[in-house]
Amino acid sequence: MAEAVLDISHLSKSFGALKATDDVSLDLRPGEIHALIGPNGAGKTTLMRCLAALDEPLRGSIRMEGRDALADPPATHRRLGYLPDLFGLYEQLSVRQCLTYRAWAQGVAKHEVAEAVAWAAAQLGLADRLGEAAGSLSRGLKQRLAVAQAIIHRPPLLILDEPASGLDPEARIDLARVLRGLRAAGITLMVSSHILSELEDYSTHLMIIDGGRLLSFEPLAAGGPEAPTVDVEVRFLPGRSGLEAALAAAGHAASVVDETAVLTLPGDPEALAAALAALVRAGLPVVSFAPRRTSLQCAYLELLKGARP
Repeated sequence: MAEAVLDISHLSKSFGALKATDDVSLDLRPGEIHALIGPNGAGKTTLMRCLAALDEPLRGSIRMEGRDALADPPATHRRLGYLPDLFGLYEQLSVRQCLTYRAWAQGVAKHEVAEAVAWAAAQLGLADRLGEAAGSLSRGLKQRLAVAQAIIHRPPLLILDEPASGLDPEARIDLARVLRGLRAAGITLMVSSHILSELEDYSTHLMIIDGGRLLSFEPLAAGGPEAPTVDVEVRFLPGRSGLEAALAAAGHAASVVDETAVLTLPGDPEALAAALAALVRAGLPVVSFAPRRTSLQCAYLELLKGARP
């Protein structure tokens, strides 16, 4: 298993009698996108600020790539990107100037600044906007510029607090695509948002926090090396009879409702591919074959219901 990008152990922080973060322990590994959700005042922003070495916890430890993140906050800042809910841009500067300034501030070597600016702009789809003033950009493009500034130094970890706030539907779809691209570029992400349907589109893990406590921390992605089995939803052509018998003959005891069956299969990609091939060879008219994903909204509401008196 890959070494954790971030390892949090028994993290607690209080403001007077209010426990903003209460004994939180978890770890983030390379290639993951963590959806951090919870009601207003649950402690999400406090947790993220502690992880970004902007607030000091009362107790507990934070290790980033094996190093104490709280012992040297400036060094930690050079190894992560953080974008708060409310951010500002130098609106009279061009996109290129904004990115160049942030690269200098993050300690990017002088001879690498131009390459860093080009890389960050490409990741966020801003390569054709480098000469435009930041203040002239749309809300969605300003959000992209802010994210580009946060990753200009190519950090292994990016923390985003409500990045889709105020964006129109098209800009939110674009942002989801961008975040998936950042994951593909090797960046681990933690994203806080109230827009659960969008988090579900790109997140690999679910973190639910309430009253400062971590109620849930589990994988969402169906399959992969950490999932020994996975529920796969298989849809068949309508109007075909004998589907349940054919499934049973192929070794799957499952009911077919509205031309759809749910099979529990080994979670690794090779096993899933072999199972699909076997269904097709058995003559079953498969229309779609897809792992089921946990519904963020259902998981969130059920956990909150069970955790509260």
